[in-house]
Amino acid sequence: MLKQILSEMYIDPDLLAELSEEQKQILFFKMREEQIRRWKEREAAMEKKESLPVTSRPKKENSKSVHWKLGADKEVWVWVMGEHHLDKPYDVLCNEIIAERAQLKAEREAEELRKTQSKEFANNLKMKSQYYDLQAPDTQETQNICKKAATEKEKLGKGSRPAPLLEEEKIPKEPVKKTQDEELKQIDEEKAKQIYKSWKEDSEWQASLRKSKAADEKRRSLAKQAREDYKRFSLAAEKGSGEGPQSLPGVLQKPKRPPLPPKPHFLNPAGYPPKPLRNQGVTRTASNSAQEDIIRWFKEEQLPLRAGYQTTSDTIAPWFHGILTLKRANELLSTCEPGSFLVRVSERIKGYALSYLSEDGCKHFLIDASTDSYSFLGVDRLQHATLAALVDYHKVEPITSLGKELLLYPCGQQGEPPDYLELFE
Repeated sequence: MLKQILSEMYIDPDLLAELSEEQKQILFFKMREEQIRRWKEREAAMEKKESLPVTSRPKKENSKSVHWKLGADKEVWVWVMGEHHLDKPYDVLCNEIIAERAQLKAEREAEELRKTQSKEFANNLKMKSQYYDLQAPDTQETQNICKKAATEKEKLGKGSRPAPLLEEEKIPKEPVKKTQDEELKQIDEEKAKQIYKSWKEDSEWQASLRKSKAADEKRRSLAKQAREDYKRFSLAAEKGSGEGPQSLPGVLQKPKRPPLPPKPHFLNPAGYPPKPLRNQGVTRTASNSAQEDIIRWFKEEQLPLRAGYQTTSDTIAPWFHGILTLKRANELLSTCEPGSFLVRVSERIKGYALSYLSEDGCKHFLIDASTDSYSFLGVDRLQHATLAALVDYHKVEPITSLGKELLLYPCGQQGEPPDYLELFE
């Protein structure tokens, strides 16, 4: 079943609901390993394909091509900002760009102001020359003023900045100075905003980094625990294996099918019909066709393997139950003490589920019965020839090293008829 899940990279939601949190973590870890293996195979295939010689194609006329710049190692030259010791930090570069833009803007505004003032000065000069020509063109003072105005006009025409003639015509410098102060103040405000924004982004990034590190640490601890469980169960399998040449450690020998046990006979209590009905206290959520398939699977494949029977006798084990829902299993265990357990036939898939009552509540472990052996799905790889052998083994060894689940007290039937009656009819 695990190989099928890894090959398809998909798990049925009903099957996923039967797994515990630790089983889910281990299953996701195995699926991630399979993804990495497939990715490495694809990368190797692509590298092999790229290493093959490419047949040269005839170049078209006026065709364009791109040639990458190569470094000293004959590889494509790449520059990453901030790696070289002479590279400036990102904040310094941003501040320099902002200051340069502000300086260009101030120079542009000063140039426009100078042009506007020059044009106004030329207009005032022209109006004054016309005024003096109309008032007193013959006086010596007027002639001197006109000559001076003509000289200034010629200088203005050549592109030089005119000098003011009168006291009231001087260009005020206070507005220019005031504008520059405002520009510097605005630059300082932008720098402060940029620094605050960088600090805020850095704080958020640090918080996100801390969360990701904590999640990685948790995943590593779960993976380490899974490896330790695997080693522990492997050592236990080696100790329990035989000394013959065919019983190698870690290799499961195909069990011989035991003889079919006699069909159990149940006495019908008084008041019951000859063919007893199913337990009315069990809530069925699966469809009738799915339940019939599970019953047929149990009779055809599991009864020959003595599923549900005790190891040394032909009686039904006290911990074995029929098709029970998760809710019904919790109800049965709620009347027992911690350490109690039961094995039930799953209502969703062809397999079993072991329900265990711990100090923290009920736990449910899915048992893989897809082959001629039994093992927990996602917890360990130790396989057992019979269902009773799995239960007997975990009466001594815990199911998981974290939970320390030892199967101490079997949770038996409550009421008549037993809930597994339909499986043995």
